[in-house]
Amino acid sequence: MTALPRSPDFRLENRRALVTGGSRGIGFAAAVALARAGAQVWLVARQAAQLREAAELAATDGLILHTVALDITDTAQVADTLAGLPDFDILVNSAGLARHQPFLEVSEENYDAVMALNLRATFFLSQQVTRRMKQRQIAGSVIHISSQMGHVGGPDRSVYCASKFALEGLTKTMALELGEAGIRVNTLCPTFIETELSRENLASPAFSRYVLDNIKLKRLGTLEDVMGPVVFLASSASALITGASLMVDGGWTAT
Repeated sequence: MTALPRSPDFRLENRRALVTGGSRGIGFAAAVALARAGAQVWLVARQAAQLREAAELAATDGLILHTVALDITDTAQVADTLAGLPDFDILVNSAGLARHQPFLEVSEENYDAVMALNLRATFFLSQQVTRRMKQRQIAGSVIHISSQMGHVGGPDRSVYCASKFALEGLTKTMALELGEAGIRVNTLCPTFIETELSRENLASPAFSRYVLDNIKLKRLGTLEDVMGPVVFLASSASALITGASLMVDGGWTAT
């Protein structure tokens, strides 16, 4: 051996990141993690008030998060808004929706709402951002926040699972088509994470028992469990990883 291998670089200075669904939960945690790693971060969400609260909370730790109030299901509004923003090196698609019902009871309204946000909005926003990455010769990283439910089924989750399985397929095709431009595309697939939105379901003893019986590490996920993987996939430490699914599921899908 003639030289020591260089250690991977997890720092993100001089890189810009766009995070959808960034005002709370996993999206906010991802934004904070990227900002702490040195990236300039723009948060996207529908509610301006929630965005302000998120930015103010981040500021207590000395972090600057730029905010963009935007309904990403409106493709025309997305195009107009992105035209006024800088180029991005990192895109984290965290905006998502879950409306759980037994398969035989799923309404068209709920089906359309989940698919519109989880798949269609993600598809066309990613198209806009990666088109500019390719035009500007930016070797970017796209991270779709998928789910373990993009790899297994779950009771009352037919639409949610369908949207996440579709997202996994989209990721692989994006990786194939954008790889030559140096753009990497991966999914991050968490298990059940303790957030404000998940507390109601997890408050059910039967549901909580179902979840913990399937997580081999016998604990729920936390927002902190997602932050490291986001930085890893955004950074050059994962430079040869594309078209992959990074499972953050405590072993749920191991069997």
